[in-house]
Order: sequence, then structure tokens, then C-alpha cells
Amino acid sequence: MSSKKHTFAREDFLFTIGYEGSMAIVDRRARARYRHLSGPDLARKGLFKPAVYSAIYNDSEEELEEILEIYNADAVVKVNSTEDLKRLVGTFAVPEGVRRVKYI
Repeated sequence: MSSKKHTFAREDFLFTIGYEGSMAIVDRRARARYRHLSGPDLARKGLFKPAVYSAIYNDSEEELEEILEIYNADAVVKVNSTEDLKRLVGTFAVPEGVRRVKYI
């Protein structure tokens, strides 16, 4: 696990649904309900995008591997690697330059 500090809070990153310039748009309800869950726990609930985002935020390949196993256990089309899993959810890193968060 990385000790890298992010300027973007984990619970905001996990539930970001889009960006408008340097502002993240965050799903307020999902954030409130699921923000304390780990990546694997999110995956077990079928919340794969926030689960993968959690592993990315934590810089944890072990967490990604566990999420990949959970995903592939029930997937019709299996994902071959953690890189493919990141590609599937559409991100590879925590964005820099987020200055504000809007909750909707």
C-alpha cells in the first residue's frame, strides 16, 4: 500500500460520477451509504467502479487482485488482468487538480 497523499478525499473519488473542469461531481447518496466499505466489500455488493477506484486510491495491487477475483466469479465475460479491470471502469489513477467537489 502506498503512503502517497492525495488532495482528493477517498470517499469523494470513489463516488465521482463526472468532472466539470477542476470540480468533481459526486453521488451524495452513494457516498453516504457506502463510503466506509473496503474495495472488496464494495465489489461483493456489485459496486465494481468504486471498488476499483478504492484499490487505485490505495495503490494496492493486492486489493485489485481480490476485486478481480470477485468480479470474475459471476461475470459472463471474464476480465484477464487488473489493468483490464481498470480499463473497464475507465480510470488508472486518482486525478490531480481537483479543487472542489459538488455533491448531487
